[in-house]
Amino acid sequence: MIFSVRVNARSSRNYIEEKDGVLKVYLTKPACAGQANQQLVILLSQYFKVKKYQIKIKSGEKSRNKLIEVNNA
Repeated sequence: MIFSVRVNARSSRNYIEEKDGVLKVYLTKPACAGQANQQLVILLSQYFKVKKYQIKIKSGEKSRNKLIEVNNA
């Protein structure tokens, strides 16, 4: 499955909300040195109840808008 994700770094708390088929993810880590991307993978793995290695950032590594692939197999 591929999802469109909008990331807001340096938020006050970690949470995910879904609006119009787009996941909005709020992260406490800053967007430098890949810290926000690492926290994004951890948070999405908990949200979808899969292992971290089953989540891959397809595009948007350095952008707020990302395409995320989740492998359930």
